[in-house]
Amino acid sequence: MTAPTLIVTQSFTHAEAALAHAGTIYSSGIAHLRQSMADFVAGHTPAQRIRANYPFVRVRTDTVARADSRLSYGFVAGPGVYETTLTRPDLFADYYRTQFELLLRNHGGPLEVGMSRQPIPVHFSFAEHDHVEGTISAERRMLMRDLFDLPDLAAMDDGIANGTHEVGPREPLPLALFTAPRVDYSLHRLRHYSGTAPEHFQNFVLFTNYQFYIDEFVRMGQEMMAKPLGQGGLLGDWPKHAAESDDYVAFVEPGNVITRRTGSAAAADDALGAPPPRLPQMPAYHLVRADRSGITMVNIGVGPANAKNISDHIAVLRPHAWLMLGHCAGLRNTQNLGDYVLAHGYVREDHVLDEELPLWVPIPPLAEVQMALERAVAEVTQLDGFELKKILRTGTVASTDNRNWELLPHPGPERRFSQSRAVALDMESATIAANGFRFRVPYGTLLCVSDKPLHGEIKLPGMANAFYRERVDQHLRIGMRAIELLRRQRQEELHSRKLRSFAEVAFQ
Repeated sequence: MTAPTLIVTQSFTHAEAALAHAGTIYSSGIAHLRQSMADFVAGHTPAQRIRANYPFVRVRTDTVARADSRLSYGFVAGPGVYETTLTRPDLFADYYRTQFELLLRNHGGPLEVGMSRQPIPVHFSFAEHDHVEGTISAERRMLMRDLFDLPDLAAMDDGIANGTHEVGPREPLPLALFTAPRVDYSLHRLRHYSGTAPEHFQNFVLFTNYQFYIDEFVRMGQEMMAKPLGQGGLLGDWPKHAAESDDYVAFVEPGNVITRRTGSAAAADDALGAPPPRLPQMPAYHLVRADRSGITMVNIGVGPANAKNISDHIAVLRPHAWLMLGHCAGLRNTQNLGDYVLAHGYVREDHVLDEELPLWVPIPPLAEVQMALERAVAEVTQLDGFELKKILRTGTVASTDNRNWELLPHPGPERRFSQSRAVALDMESATIAANGFRFRVPYGTLLCVSDKPLHGEIKLPGMANAFYRERVDQHLRIGMRAIELLRRQRQEELHSRKLRSFAEVAFQ
């Protein structure tokens, strides 16, 4: 077997040094695989198998003591040896550095960093704009299997996140929810489904089920990029006291098309972006801040399958929060079209997560997110107290996988929805919230009533168009304002202990 030069395991008491060593191991492995693949594409057939392994980080402790019992992450559950593989230290540098610092602070160290036994699949070594397999014959592609490590699904399951992972004899306990191959798999899926590179994703994510919201987000993003820094915040003068954020530096659209803020210099890779011939399945748009705490917005379309799919992959980026903004059916006669629903509970009839997260698991509301959303509604609408209740209702949201649930025999679903005290129904919100709970990503839902099928108010073209024009802009600004409020909070406050299990991994 041909492998890169062995880089020995070392112990570190400083996070930066540990991260640098992991980066050296990863870079050495990736360079080895890329050069070997380049030779293979050129026609050279090596006599031996080609392999490079991911770096790992390991911590050992013989005590349950930790520095601060109020933390929800950053410590291991008890005595033992804990380990995880690492990938893309360039992309995850800030995240890894923070996790390393917390482990050193809470357990005193040292951290061990070295070469793991987990091979890097050759597909995950390709550079952003490499399309190697398309340049070789079918016979050579088959030969790749004998010479290079390919993605192994057995190394990528979500057992750790699902709480079903069982550690074998003398195996280390997990330090993170995701192994390096699982992370790499999702990074590639994100490119495919969203049309943008993972590097552009921000730490706060808005999901929507309507293109109208994306159109408005694009308009607002381009409008902001046209202003030099210091010429006005994201929310402009509506309302004036919400115009706080003026530090977005770029807007990214599918195809990695980057618009820089007026007066800002272009980056070297900007010219590589190009609009795609057709939009991807779930296009993503990014309002970028230099510290990656900006806003990513994804059009997940209609249905729980897409909602699960894209949130499965965004979860590996460890965002600080994701919110669902979309339209719903109002289930109460007292609701009006255009009213808002703030979800504090979910009826899960979406079924896409039944295997990973049993239905008996409650999906609790998160106080930090709920308060930010309610305050954002009040600020943007300039209503409060009893007046705010006229347009905002807090309650249970039901999510179904049957778009034509209205056509089921009566009194079928209506009875269940009434028994659950549901006030609104859609097809995505419970999935987004449940996957947030499952992957320890703070979540929230703010929906807008667009029809009331139980009360004879169904969507009609003229009525729908008027409704969309009146409400989309306001609803989107509420979601963006909520993110600004969440960004003010410390990370350890936002990542609630409600999301952590008994024997939780240390990484956020």
